[in-house]
Amino acid sequence: MTETADETRRSIGARRNPASADAIREAAEAVLLEAGYAGFSIEAVARRARAGKPTIYRWWPSKAALLIDVYQRQKRVDNPDTGNLEDDLVQFLQSLFQHWRDTPAGSIFRSVIAEAQTDETAATALTEYAHNRRAHTGRMVARAIERGEVRADIEPTVVADLVASYAWVHLLTGRINEDGATTRVAIRAIVRGILATPAS
Repeated sequence: MTETADETRRSIGARRNPASADAIREAAEAVLLEAGYAGFSIEAVARRARAGKPTIYRWWPSKAALLIDVYQRQKRVDNPDTGNLEDDLVQFLQSLFQHWRDTPAGSIFRSVIAEAQTDETAATALTEYAHNRRAHTGRMVARAIERGEVRADIEPTVVADLVASYAWVHLLTGRINEDGATTRVAIRAIVRGILATPAS
């Protein structure tokens, strides 16, 4: 590695150096693929990334925080805008289930949820992630409110929590092979309770 490259990779304090951060994320993904969650550690990531543990902990305060960052880096989930809330939410969930099935992401996220039950730093990282995802999913509901499809007094993030709860339960109980028709039944049960006009 050249001196210039060394300067690029060097820590720049509390603010993340993009090149160093990417190298750490890539190392974390590699460790996960090789060793799985059980073999994942900050020490292993530091060795592979040739980074100091203090640097990693400065940018990611816990193993769970780094894992969630890796999870988000891998995440490729649809954010549909079909003009119909039920269709949007069904497509979103089916895309999420497929992502959890076809990549290591499902195993990563399930492990983070499990660790959050006994580790405060993991719980904090999961709470922050859930807050951001709640806002993201809530935008689908907000669009439906703007269309007049959903009552104006509905809080989008509450609906997002209901959808997320459904998804997380299925992940934790091994039911992410669910087909679209079954998902639609569940989403319809949520959506029909918030429609401006009851479905005929």
